[in-house]
Amino acid sequence: MHRIEKKENFCIKNMTSFKIGGDIAKIYFPKNEIECAEVLERNPNIRVFGNWSNTLVSSYGFDGEVMSTSKVDNIIIEDTRIIAGAGVKGPMLSKIAMENGLSGLEFMIGFPGSIGGEVYMNASAHGQAISDVIESVTLYSEDEGFFRLSKEEMQFEYRKSICHNNPYIVLGAEFNLKKKPIDEIKAKMEENLSFRKSHQPMMTLGNAGSIFKNPQGDSAGRLLDSCQVKGMRIGGVKVWENHANFIVHDNNGTSLDVLELMLQMYTKVYEKYNIKLEPEVRFLGHNNLREVEICKTLYQK
Repeated sequence: MHRIEKKENFCIKNMTSFKIGGDIAKIYFPKNEIECAEVLERNPNIRVFGNWSNTLVSSYGFDGEVMSTSKVDNIIIEDTRIIAGAGVKGPMLSKIAMENGLSGLEFMIGFPGSIGGEVYMNASAHGQAISDVIESVTLYSEDEGFFRLSKEEMQFEYRKSICHNNPYIVLGAEFNLKKKPIDEIKAKMEENLSFRKSHQPMMTLGNAGSIFKNPQGDSAGRLLDSCQVKGMRIGGVKVWENHANFIVHDNNGTSLDVLELMLQMYTKVYEKYNIKLEPEVRFLGHNNLREVEICKTLYQK
């Protein structure tokens, strides 16, 4: 494994969109699928992350091993198909598709994440989802090695895929797009960006996107708004004033600040509606007992 980039006691803070996080004991940065497989084979229980945009990493660090797919960023264009590695960022792929007159990825222009995470959670925006344009997904598991699943086999649902119930790692995806005039694609992307800027905090203000998933038939933002959580603050983080389902980091906040605030948001909705909101944000860490305690409630484990 000498050729695979590895860091020890790596400060993850600046890689996360929350701009929060301590040291990770050991982190690998493979650059292709073969290197990913080698890391996964030798470290079967390793945690896998992509662009760290939908993740809260504990300020108290993480003692285990992590693999980041952020450098698996290969892109191949074949007529109306694009094949992209797990580490390719959504906005970059959206722009490349536009430059090649390919439509279908306009909704990804404002996504902070990368393809691996977006496929894993079937990311969506502006009435579109990843599953609408996926042709197939390249996966890896310890038992099966490399394999590919079709869109139907991926069992996509709202914020969910087959990967949630199986130990499958997303390494890449193939998209089936449509030819359209570049000006038309660009106009749609600009419209999506404008909407996002007016409805979500800019990434320059540390945040991890939506904090909670929408319950079936309802909106987490609506429920939280009715509980008057906007502007609530703990330490260096607060609920964004313009949308109740976002937490922004604006003043040297910690992961514990975020979790305490999430717990307050969760509790207010549960007490008023008897609805248990499910976090959309992943959490990495176990060194702080209070964080572990909060996560038992928020993540029901």
